[in-house]
Amino acid sequence: MRLTIAEEQVMKYIWKLERSYMKNILDEFPEPKPAVTTVATLLKRMTVKGIIGFEQHGSNRLYFPLVRKSDYFSSHIKNIISNYFNNSASQFASFFTTETNLSGKELKELRDLVDKQIKRNSKVK
Repeated sequence: MRLTIAEEQVMKYIWKLERSYMKNILDEFPEPKPAVTTVATLLKRMTVKGIIGFEQHGSNRLYFPLVRKSDYFSSHIKNIISNYFNNSASQFASFFTTETNLSGKELKELRDLVDKQIKRNSKVK
């Protein structure tokens, strides 16, 4: 599931609002706001892709996400790891921790998150 940058922007607002009419989505955009026709086209493409759904209310459509934000980004990260890091999470982690200038505090927080996940995985087995 791939979204363009413009579609991701719209999706960000749909995730935030959870259920929204096009007017509500447009209200989320900073100035200068995109044209109504542009957003309508994006919503139509996203509906065809199966990323969002809608309920018809008279002449208006109430849009809602069909894909959870966490599922979308998980898929996106998996593609990055596969395409840029030879499908190696370790190579990705190495790149991420060395190239993003994380502070010592942030690195410790990451380590704590990894340690917690290791404990969870150990309990499952």
